[in-house]
Amino acid sequence: MIGACAALALSGCMSGVPHLSGAEVSRASTTQTGNFAQTGKQPSVIIQGLQDRRTVLEPGSTYDQVAQAVLAGAARPAEAELQAARLRAAAADKNWLPTLGPSVSLSDMGELVASIVIDQVIYDNGRKRAEREFARADVEAAAVTLSIDTNDRIYTGLDLYLRAQEAREKAAVSSAALAEMREFDRIMTARVRGGISDMSDQNVIRAKLAELQSNHDKEVLDARTALAELNAMSDTPLDAIRGISQIHEPPSGNLPLTVLRASAEKDRDVAQATIDRAGLLPGVTARASAGESGSAGLIVGSDAGFGFGTGDSLRAIEAAREAATRRIAQAQEDADRRMAALEQKLAALTARAGASADVAAQARANTDLFQRQFDAGTRTVMDVVGVVENQARLDRDHVALRYEIARTQVEIARERGVLASGADI
Repeated sequence: MIGACAALALSGCMSGVPHLSGAEVSRASTTQTGNFAQTGKQPSVIIQGLQDRRTVLEPGSTYDQVAQAVLAGAARPAEAELQAARLRAAAADKNWLPTLGPSVSLSDMGELVASIVIDQVIYDNGRKRAEREFARADVEAAAVTLSIDTNDRIYTGLDLYLRAQEAREKAAVSSAALAEMREFDRIMTARVRGGISDMSDQNVIRAKLAELQSNHDKEVLDARTALAELNAMSDTPLDAIRGISQIHEPPSGNLPLTVLRASAEKDRDVAQATIDRAGLLPGVTARASAGESGSAGLIVGSDAGFGFGTGDSLRAIEAAREAATRRIAQAQEDADRRMAALEQKLAALTARAGASADVAAQARANTDLFQRQFDAGTRTVMDVVGVVENQARLDRDHVALRYEIARTQVEIARERGVLASGADI
């Protein structure tokens, strides 16, 4: 109904204009509609790329269970933002249609005159098209933001899980060393009471025992704290989950999410610059009113008008386009730098972990040897106490390296944006 009214009004409006016929208006409207339809059929490269991403987490693995739990418990505000952006884009896709609205004015006789005003843009320097492109780029930016937020949330959950697991393993190492140290403290207490050993030796053992106990208590507290945070962001408790999962090598060709976001924001900024430019230049709008005093005509003008600063404003808009393009290159450089640092860190940690495993194995063999020699009477209590303390320290260091490697692998996956499949997001 609105379209029919608009067509009748516009044809009547054009009949009084010698340089622009109703057929030309119809062709202009058809061209706008055709361009809109053609653009609307083009798939978004950014959104298609996000949907094609596959997670590097093995389905059903420990990491995958943590990821599913923390995603199920998410509020997902970015998802609501994406839905709002999609609705704005759907509304913008219809901006080429005529607008219809009421008009109430006071006549010379003091009477109120009501009418319906129909406006149809004839020429707007590409503003309407830029508004549609802005809305679509806004959807792309919101989609990338949702993907970034999802990957960040999974990374946070996995980081908390790995910290809890690391603290648990360290606490187990400290607990084993504590059991041995308590036994040596019992032996030394009996030796001191019997006058065989000096009280200073027992003080040294008890100092080492207190240090081990302090480490154990701290690690138990760290594990409980990390698990409490993890359970707070999950829909189900994750206390029973254990172990480190393997992460698949992601396929090549996926751009970092920060680069995709910069690309979407660049398209949005360029569209905004086009809108701003169109507001400074004159456009043509056909207007028709239906009522007791119906009229029709053309309106030529610009939103901002012309002033002494118009030229500088136009040049500033062009500079904004260039800045938007350069931000993509900067985002790519930053992503490459972060990835290079993480890969170098992972390589260094892997090398250190291999050496640490060898040293820890040698320490365990040395501890076993000292224990046998002590049982045979060829080693003193203080000799064995020293190697037990050293073994506990080396084992804890090796546990720390193992989990630092695991966290670095997860961080690399987050940087690549592959902690979650795009279709699931």
